[in-house]
Amino acid sequence: MQVTETLSEGLKREFKVTVPASELDARLNARLDSLKNEVRLKGFRPGKVPVDHLRRLFGKSTMAEIVNDVIGEVARNTISERGERAALQPDFKLSEDEKEADQVLAGKHDLTYTMSYEVLPKVELKDFKSVSVERPVAEVKDEEVDEELRKLAETTRTFTAKDGKAADGDRVTVSYVGKIDGEAFPGGTDENAQIRLGTTQLIPGFAEQIVGMAAGDEKTISVTFPENYGAANLAGKPATFDIKVKEVAGPDELKIDDDLAKKLGLESLEKVRGLIKQQIQNQYGNTSRLRVKRQLLDQLDELHKFELPPTMVEREFDSIWREVNADLKQSGKTFSDEGTTEEAATADYRKIAERRVRLGLVLSEIGERNKIEVTDEEAQRALQAQLRQYPGQEKALIDYYRQNPNALASIRAPIFEEKVVDYLLELVKVTDKPVSREDLMREDEDEKATA
Repeated sequence: MQVTETLSEGLKREFKVTVPASELDARLNARLDSLKNEVRLKGFRPGKVPVDHLRRLFGKSTMAEIVNDVIGEVARNTISERGERAALQPDFKLSEDEKEADQVLAGKHDLTYTMSYEVLPKVELKDFKSVSVERPVAEVKDEEVDEELRKLAETTRTFTAKDGKAADGDRVTVSYVGKIDGEAFPGGTDENAQIRLGTTQLIPGFAEQIVGMAAGDEKTISVTFPENYGAANLAGKPATFDIKVKEVAGPDELKIDDDLAKKLGLESLEKVRGLIKQQIQNQYGNTSRLRVKRQLLDQLDELHKFELPPTMVEREFDSIWREVNADLKQSGKTFSDEGTTEEAATADYRKIAERRVRLGLVLSEIGERNKIEVTDEEAQRALQAQLRQYPGQEKALIDYYRQNPNALASIRAPIFEEKVVDYLLELVKVTDKPVSREDLMREDEDEKATA
C-alpha cells in the first residue's frame, strides 16, 4: 500500500493512495475463508464450501466491503500517524472508469484513489483574565408583579349577559362568514366565536366594527388581511365578514384575592405573587445571561485569530443562508425590504459563519483542555425535555436519535457550550450593573436583531 502526499497547503491535505490488487485479493481470500464457516449452501456440508465457489457467489459484494474498509483504515491511520485532527470526514475520489472498477472488485486491478481533508487549526488560547464583562441586573418591582397578577386574574374573569350595545371590555358571541370576492373561504366561518372587545388581537378593524352592535344585530364589515398574515393565501387581501351578534356580556368585578389563588390551584394570594415574582426573576436572569454571554463571546472572537477550515465555514454559511432565505420566503419579503442587498447580506452572513466556526473551535479547545464534558445524565435530561414538546411522538423521536448520532450530538452541543461559558465566567471579571426593566428588555430586542 502506498500513500503519497500531493498537497499540503494551509489546512488542506491531499493524498494519492494505491492499494495493490494482491493485497485486496489476500484480504478477500481471508474473508471468504472465514465466511465458509458461516454460510449454509445446499449440497455442501457446513465448513466444506470451496473458497472458489464462494468467490463466484459473493466475491464482488465482499470485495466492495473490503474496499470500503480499506479506505476507512487508510484515512484513520494516515491522520493518526501525522498527528493531525481532521475538521470533517475526509473526501474520497475513486476512478469513474466502470471497467477499472469491475477489475478492482474482481481482484485484478490496483485500487487507486484520491483522499483529501482539512485539518483543525492549532488554537492558541489567550489569557482570559484580561476579559471583563458587565452583567445587567434588573430588580423586580411590586408594580410589575401587580401587572402580571392582573393579567392572570383576567383569564379567570366571568361575564354576565346584558342588554344594550357592545362596548370595549365586553365579551360578544358572534357567528360570521368571511368572504373574498364574494366567495366564502376555508377557515373563515365560525358559529360561536367569543371576542373580547378592545383586547382581542384580530384582523385590524374587525373587532372595532362590532362595537355598538347589540344581540340580534347583523352587519357586513370590510377588512384587509395584513401583508404578513400567517395564511399566505389571505395575506394582503381585502375581505368581508357577515356578522350576527348572538350575545353581549359585560365583565363582572375583577377580584384579586385568596379565592383567585384557589382557582389557580394555590392556597393563597401571597403564594401566587411569589410565583409570579420568581418567574419574572427567571426571565430577567435568562436575559441577563444572554447579555453576558454575548459580551464574552465577542471578546473571545476578538482575542483569537487563526485560519479556519474552509469547508466548515462553507457548511455553516449554507445552513445560515438556507434559514435566511426560508424566512424571507415565508414572510414574503426580499433583501430590499430588509434594507440590504443579496450581495451585502451574503458578506454579512459569511462573517457570522466564520465567527460561529471560530468560537466553536475556541470553546471546544477550552473544554478539552479543562476536561469539561457533558454527562449522560445531562444529555438524558435535555432529551426528555425535548420529548415533552412532542407528546405522542416520543417513540419516533427516540428511534430517530438512536439511528442518527449527529442528532444526539446536537443535543449535547448546547449543553457543552453553556458549561464552558460557566467555566469562563469563573475566570473573567464580571461586574454587576443595575439597569431598569426597560433597558434590560430593550437590549434583548437588540440581541435578537444581531443574532
